[in-house]
Amino acid sequence: MRIIIAGAGIGGLITALSLEAAGFRDIVIAERSREIRGLGVGLNLLPHAVRELTELGVADRIAELGVEPGTLAYYNRFGQEIWSEPRGRAAGYDWPQLSVHRGRLQIALRDVVEERLGDVVLLGHRLVGVEEGSGDPEAPIRAEFALADGSRTRLTGDLLIAADGIHSAARALRYPDQGEPIWSGLTLWRGTAVIDPFLDGRTMVMVGDAEQKFVAYPLSAPQPDGRMRVNFIAERRVGGSPDADWNRQVDREPIARLFDGWSYDWLDIPAAIRAADELLEYPMVDRDAIPRWTFGRMTLVGDAAHAMYPNGSNGGSQATLDARTLAFHLATAASVQDALAAYEADRRPATARLLELTRQTGPERVMQLARERAPEGFARIEDVIGREELDGIAAEYKRAAGFDPAQLQARSSLNAPAGAPGE
Repeated sequence: MRIIIAGAGIGGLITALSLEAAGFRDIVIAERSREIRGLGVGLNLLPHAVRELTELGVADRIAELGVEPGTLAYYNRFGQEIWSEPRGRAAGYDWPQLSVHRGRLQIALRDVVEERLGDVVLLGHRLVGVEEGSGDPEAPIRAEFALADGSRTRLTGDLLIAADGIHSAARALRYPDQGEPIWSGLTLWRGTAVIDPFLDGRTMVMVGDAEQKFVAYPLSAPQPDGRMRVNFIAERRVGGSPDADWNRQVDREPIARLFDGWSYDWLDIPAAIRAADELLEYPMVDRDAIPRWTFGRMTLVGDAAHAMYPNGSNGGSQATLDARTLAFHLATAASVQDALAAYEADRRPATARLLELTRQTGPERVMQLARERAPEGFARIEDVIGREELDGIAAEYKRAAGFDPAQLQARSSLNAPAGAPGE
């Protein structure tokens, strides 16, 4: 079976590796960019994703790129701890949570794809059209791409997997009236900086509430001078409408001043912003859940299917689950149509529920509750939010996202069994 993947981002590359592991080798990846430059800042891969990467044989390689956080902690604007919990193996999982630079991860995944499948990534191919045989379920699918020189080319296959992101051309072809991504009213400023370690040097922190927030986590072990590289996100609700340029560099100083007073004995937030190598600004956006991902021999994965807010640090992990689930069903179902139906039945309702929770700020809801109930701070968090309520918010999100510890440990592997059709 010949499979075309549109998009060589994290989701597209993990899809290719998942298919290869399931026995499919006739794969081509069409990427709109003219080169893969490894851009971006940090992201987190949660234990349910690292389990899949372990079964693909790439987790150790990815672990070398970043660090393994041991704790997640939430604080209010005054630096008072609301909630903390162990993460990854410190929380009893068989698999860690990994914090890595998105660009380094993309380059590493591309390298593994080339090692296992050869030169299958076509650069400078922008998807512009999809054509299927009229009503014939066995007819091939043809994907049309615009090239950098203005010409067009077509690729023909048995399946088109659209992993082309929040601005997915494949999704727009089927939902032409969807419009632009939906803005939350929040603007994000993201960057990396080399600063003194905070707390124990292995903690991911979230400070603030739904109106203004700062997130930071290490991307490297301490350097010889004792400092370490961290990823951070500064976030604030603003008026008006988002700027059309959604990924631009901005001056650090005005953003640092927005966080005046957010300096604690364990982290100086304005200083961290001022130390950034560069600061990228864009609006926090998502897309509404859609009633269907699959159209004939084309289906969606990752942000093309379910772009959601970064609350809960789950975007890359959900794309990984999409890829592995799709490959499993393609290798085990009786037909392509049956496989796509099973994939969508497994993944679409789950991600729709998760999208709903991220719009309610996901597990970060504890920060807003603390703000609403104790706007001037507190002496004891137990007087503001009870332990049972805190535990419940965290557990609800883990269940929806697929990394409740008991459920994850008990779930069967998504490796295709020996002798499956893909083998």
